[in-house]
Amino acid sequence: MEEVQVKQSFFKKWLPLLVLGLAVLIIVIDTTLLNVSLGSIIRDLGTTLQSLQWVIAAYSLTLAALTITGGRLGDLFGRKKMFITGAIIFAGGSFIASISHSVGHLLIGESIIEGMGAALMMPATASLLIATYRGRDRAVALGIWGGMAAAGSAFGPLIGGYLTSHYSWRWGFRINVVIAALLVLGSVIIKESRDQEEKPKLDWVGVFLSASGLFAGVFAIIEASTYGWWKAMKTFELTGHAIGFGGLSIVPIALVASFILLTLFVLWEQRIVKAGKTPLVSMKIFANKQFTSGAMTTGILSMGQVGLIFALPVFLQGVRGLDALHTGYAMVPLSIGLFIMAPLGGFLSKKFKPKHIVQVGFLLNVIGLLLLRYSLSVHATSSDFILPLGVYGAGVGLCFSQLTNLTLSAVSVNEAGEASGVNNTIRQVGSSLGSAIIGVILLTTLSSNLHSRVHSSSVLPESSKVAIADEVAAQSSAVEFGVPISSKVQLSSQEKKEIKNIANQSTVDSNKSILLVTVGFTILAFLASTQLPNTHNIERDESLAPAGAH
Repeated sequence: MEEVQVKQSFFKKWLPLLVLGLAVLIIVIDTTLLNVSLGSIIRDLGTTLQSLQWVIAAYSLTLAALTITGGRLGDLFGRKKMFITGAIIFAGGSFIASISHSVGHLLIGESIIEGMGAALMMPATASLLIATYRGRDRAVALGIWGGMAAAGSAFGPLIGGYLTSHYSWRWGFRINVVIAALLVLGSVIIKESRDQEEKPKLDWVGVFLSASGLFAGVFAIIEASTYGWWKAMKTFELTGHAIGFGGLSIVPIALVASFILLTLFVLWEQRIVKAGKTPLVSMKIFANKQFTSGAMTTGILSMGQVGLIFALPVFLQGVRGLDALHTGYAMVPLSIGLFIMAPLGGFLSKKFKPKHIVQVGFLLNVIGLLLLRYSLSVHATSSDFILPLGVYGAGVGLCFSQLTNLTLSAVSVNEAGEASGVNNTIRQVGSSLGSAIIGVILLTTLSSNLHSRVHSSSVLPESSKVAIADEVAAQSSAVEFGVPISSKVQLSSQEKKEIKNIANQSTVDSNKSILLVTVGFTILAFLASTQLPNTHNIERDESLAPAGAH
C-alpha cells in the first residue's frame, strides 16, 4: 500500500512537467515542421518558395514580437489561464493552416494565429515550472524542459518528413489540434500562478512599442537577403504599392525604426515605473547579472544552432538526394544526444556547478561541429554523421538544460513570466539573426564556389565557361534545394555530369564554411558564459514559491 502511494505521489509530482514539456515541444517543432515539406506545399497550393519562406519567417517574427507581452499577461492575469488560452488559439491557428488552400490562409493560420498562441504558451510554461518546482526538482524539471525545447528543432524535420511522405503536410497541423486539446485537459493538474503584488492592468503603450520595435528589427534581419543590407536589390511593396527610398533598401530604414521604437520603449517603461505603475518589462531585470548573462548566452547559442539545422538538410537533400523522411531519420542521433544529456544535466548539477556543465556542453558542441565538418564530403552518408550529431546533441542538451535553470532561477516567482518572456524573445531574435547570417553566407559562398569551379574545370569547354559560370552562379538558390542546374549552352552528357559534380562539391564546401561560422558562434556563447555565476546555489527567492507547489 505504501509503495502504491509513493508511485502515485511521484506521478502527481511530475505530471505537470509532462504537460508543460509537451507544450514547448510542439511550439518548437512547429518552427521546423514546414522546412522538409516545402516541395509538397508548393505543388499543393500552387505557390512559390519565396512565399513559403515568408510564412516560416513570419512565425518566428510573431513569436519574437509578442512573447514579452505573453509573459506579462501571464504575470498579471494568471499563467495557467494564459497557458490554456494560448493552447486554444494555437489549435485554432493549426486548424486554419490545415485546411488552407492559399498562401494567405496559411500565413494567417500558421504565422499569425499560431504564433500568437505560442507567444502566450511559451513563457507560461517556464513560469509555471518555476512556480511548481523548487530546489533540485526545479533544476531537473527545467533541464528536461530545456532539453525538450532544443529537441523540438531536431524532431521537427523527422515528424514533418514522415507525415508528408505517408499522409499529407496538412497532418502536421492537424496533430497540433489534438495535442492542444490534451494540453487543455492536462492543465487541470497544474496550479494557477500569478503576480500577487501587481494590479491586473496591462501597459498597452509598452506592448505597441516593444512589439513594433521587435517586428521592425526581426523583419530587417530576415529580409536582408531579399532587399539587400544597404542598396535596394528589390523594390519594397506594401499592399501592392511600390515604395521607393531613393535606391536605399528597406532594411536600414527598418533597423533605424526598430532602434527608435525600442529606445522609446525603454524611456516609456522608465516613466511608467516613476509614476508608480506596472511596466511591461521592468528595466531592473537587466541589472540582474545572472539573468542577463544567461539570456545573452542563450541568444548567441541559438544563433549557432541554426547553422547545423540549416546546413545538414541542405547537404542531405541537395547532394545525397534524400527525401524529407530520410533527412529526418539522419537527424535522429542529434535527438538521442539531447534526450540523454538534457535530463542528465539536471542530475549532474547536484555534483558539479551549473556554469561548468554549460561550458562542457559548449566544448562538446565545438567537437561535434568539427567532427561533422571533417566527415562532410560528396560521398558521405547518414551513418558518417551519427557520432558528430550525437556529440553535438549531447552538448546542446547540457547547455540548454542548465542555461534555462541558471537564467530563470535568478528571478523571483513573481517575475517569472516577465523574465521568461524576455529570455525567449532574445532566443528567438538570436535564431532569426543566425538564420539571416547563415543564409547569406550559404548563398554567397555557394555562388562563388560554383563560379570558380566552372572556370577551373578541365572538362567544360573553354569558350563557354564564362556563360556557364554566370548561369550556375545565378542558380545557387536552386542548388540549395537539390534542383539540377540548367544551361542554355549545348552540353554533352559528360559535361552535364561535370556540372553536377561541381554543384555537389560547391555545396559541400559552402556547408563547411557554415559549420566554421557555427563554431565561431559557439565560441562567442562560451565567452558570454564566463559571466554566469560560479556557484552551486542557483535557487533564488525560495520563499516566494506558492505553498504546496512542491
